[in-house]
Amino acid sequence: PETVRRRNRIAVMLFYSVGELFQENALSKARKNISALLDVRPETAVVIRDNERVPLAPADVIPGEIIEVKAGERVPLDGKLLSGAASFNTAALTGESVPRTISPNENVLAGMIVTDKVIRLEVTKPYNQSALARILELVQNASERKAPAELFIRKFARIYTPIVTGLAFLIVLIPYLYSLVQPDFLFIFNEWLYRALVFLVISCPCALVISIPLGYFGGIGAASRQGILFKGGNYLDAVTKINTVVFDKTGTLTKGIFEVRSLSTENNIPEKELLRVIASVESRSNHPIAKAILAYAQEQQVTIDITIDTTELPGYGLKAIVDGKEVLVGNPRLLDSEGVLFPPNETTVSPYRN
Repeated sequence: PETVRRRNRIAVMLFYSVGELFQENALSKARKNISALLDVRPETAVVIRDNERVPLAPADVIPGEIIEVKAGERVPLDGKLLSGAASFNTAALTGESVPRTISPNENVLAGMIVTDKVIRLEVTKPYNQSALARILELVQNASERKAPAELFIRKFARIYTPIVTGLAFLIVLIPYLYSLVQPDFLFIFNEWLYRALVFLVISCPCALVISIPLGYFGGIGAASRQGILFKGGNYLDAVTKINTVVFDKTGTLTKGIFEVRSLSTENNIPEKELLRVIASVESRSNHPIAKAILAYAQEQQVTIDITIDTTELPGYGLKAIVDGKEVLVGNPRLLDSEGVLFPPNETTVSPYRN
């Protein structure tokens, strides 16, 4: 009956509409999660023009201009360091948790974070050619890297769809031609068109064409919510074949947050007194290790003197006068340069000498 057919048509349209709605919703969530995870680009760059600070979109800054970046801010463009040596957090680009010291006239890449002071850079590349922009572009375009199952379904649909469409056309055409040869055969166009459409609905591979890509997008989106980034469906497939995982030296298994594990003293100096002196010297530093020392001092309820004047030695550490005595806080290179002998426990120092 016509009423039943009309209901069937409505049901089919609703089924496909709901399916497309779910698919679009899943894809949208996956894209948003990935974009939020990746998009660490600064929205503005402070350009120095006629001794005035002019905030501009990074894309509007041209090579040769001078930009200023404050401590704690992300560098928006590739450039050459003009001010004195500065410390940079390069974790977004290299994964290294220990800040890197960059000297004047050395290159600074977009995406690095200044950790210790205000710096000025001479822009060397336009925004779309910066290191961070290239990385983001590569990752965002990685959705084109399809898994083997996705590629197979795409090829299958490319061949299968015209074949099914042709067969549906023949379902109408052959009875029509047969009716021309056999006048006794009653050909009703609407009846055979209905059968052809039913054949199309039954034969449609939507379950495969939609569900497989949707499954990959759902997996990538779920992983991105946990901070795990898959660059494409093919990598998601590859995970199922992994039997060995190798980690590098850049803190892959850590949170990238330093903590004080132990405190070693010499010459009968009380631990809390040594911690008080070190924390006081480090109190104005933005270095991650300084923050770890300050956090440890607070845990130990040590009183910190924040009025101490310190001299920063980029790439080495800090120098200050505490209680009338010169105090050095830094790496082994600082101690070497000042002629300070290392403690007997040399094995804990030598790995960090460089």
